[in-house]
Amino acid sequence: MILHSKISFQTGPEHWHQNYPMAKGDKQSPIEINSKDVRHDTSLSPWHASYDPGAAKTILNNGRTCRVVFDDTFDRSVLRGGPLTGAYRLRQLHLHWGSADDHGSEHVIDGVKYAAELHLVHWNPKHGNFAGALKQPDGVAVVGVFLKVGKTPKPEMKRILEEIDNIKTKGKEAPFQHFDPSILFPKSRDYWTYHGSFTTPPCEECITWILLREPIEVSPDQMARLRSLSKNGENEPMCPLVDNWRPLQPVKGRIVRASFK
Repeated sequence: MILHSKISFQTGPEHWHQNYPMAKGDKQSPIEINSKDVRHDTSLSPWHASYDPGAAKTILNNGRTCRVVFDDTFDRSVLRGGPLTGAYRLRQLHLHWGSADDHGSEHVIDGVKYAAELHLVHWNPKHGNFAGALKQPDGVAVVGVFLKVGKTPKPEMKRILEEIDNIKTKGKEAPFQHFDPSILFPKSRDYWTYHGSFTTPPCEECITWILLREPIEVSPDQMARLRSLSKNGENEPMCPLVDNWRPLQPVKGRIVRASFK
């Protein structure tokens, strides 16, 4: 009998804690946000993003998501304000989406699931480097933007989705230059904030979440493009990259604060 020590045949999110104990921690994400439990905090200031379009580098399909990578070697694209102290550098953005339009977002608002959720990942340079920031409770700030399917899609999403054909399969990467991701933000700057984790292993609990209340709209065609990505490599059978969201995690007494009433 052969014993497989490291190989886990159960790879779903409910098994992550077997290899990554943190995935069962007390500050895991995503969570459901219930308006009745949210605390309006008048001390929360507005947040500001100043992004340099020249920092955008590449777009890639890593088999788990579609990711745009930015130059974060100095403070050229930063997020400030809101619940944060200091400037956080933009490192990457990526998306989570479903196999149909009625689900796909990671966070759920009063029972509502959106078609997709965009994450802009920033880190706190006072911790030296990204790896160092992952070990600190104030190491990372993620702006979450919900995507809903509608008749007036946001033209700004087009730029990312046009590149999808170049990164159809896992491991594919393409240049992606001169892009200012702040064009993806909705009009309203209202947000919820709480302390949580990455939603992929090892699920480090280092994230200040800034979840924007107002979703942006995408067209059914745009969602179909995302779903046309494959989680397999070029010479493997096409396997649609869909439902790359993590199920809801227990809130465990955390308070969600809102910048709005």
